[in-house]
Amino acid sequence: MNTKLLRALTVFVRIVETGSMSKAAADLAMTTSAISQQIKQIELDVKLSLFNRSPRELTLTEAGEIYYQSCVTILTAAKQVGEKLQFLQNTPSGQLKLVAPVGFGGGILSKPLKKLTSQYPNFDVQLTLSDEPLDMIKSGADLAIAIGPLDDSSLVARPLAKWPLVLCVHKSHPLAEHCTVSPSQLNHHTRISHYSADHPLTHTVNSQKMALPKPRIVVNNMHSIIQLVCDGVGYAILPKPEVQSLLLKGELVKLCTDWQLPTYSVYAITPARDILAGKTKVAIEILKQHCDEISDSLKQPL
Repeated sequence: MNTKLLRALTVFVRIVETGSMSKAAADLAMTTSAISQQIKQIELDVKLSLFNRSPRELTLTEAGEIYYQSCVTILTAAKQVGEKLQFLQNTPSGQLKLVAPVGFGGGILSKPLKKLTSQYPNFDVQLTLSDEPLDMIKSGADLAIAIGPLDDSSLVARPLAKWPLVLCVHKSHPLAEHCTVSPSQLNHHTRISHYSADHPLTHTVNSQKMALPKPRIVVNNMHSIIQLVCDGVGYAILPKPEVQSLLLKGELVKLCTDWQLPTYSVYAITPARDILAGKTKVAIEILKQHCDEISDSLKQPL
């Protein structure tokens, strides 16, 4: 909003309501001279006199009456807009457009979404799950959960978590009986990989690094990779939070247990705005709390 214009309209309305420039000046903590200059400028802009002036009285001209009614309408609307914007800044309300990797839809987001919708009745979420690159500005998303470093300088990344990756195979797969196998011994088995990520293994004792065999199946969706592994098709590097329950139940088995994989970083991504809406701020806070809980649970021995 044009604050300078709103200030001028406020001055005009206050003169009309008090019937005096000096009284309006006192109410607005301004000098009478400054008030007079404001009115002169308005009259120059509209090219009409707004007041009938006499030593004892200040009354509106016909143009002044029309201008006054318009000012009241504009100031009332501006106040209502300001209140709504303030509400959005401070109170979680409206619809949050959230984008997250497909794997997060398998339960990772359930608790924070339940908390958001139960605690804030005026809060709705439009959730889009995708492992494809996202143009946040074009899509109109308020918040995205992303994996790995951020290259787009027009976005702001807030760290949520660092989580481990694990090399897994299903319990029915022949490799399940050889958990300590070396990466070099995996050549004759099918490796499944996400198209955008590949990581070497590091030996836990001597820090030797070794690359895994070339993948036989490349997929653009982590949820599908997990399903293929569970179906016994092959082995894969999987995000531990998404398969922790399967590991604890023994459905999946860790491979190359003498070797380790790097962690991966999870970020809350927002457009580079000076002020975040209340809905976005509280969503980030609840997501961070939940990610911290997940990080603690991942420390549980398998």
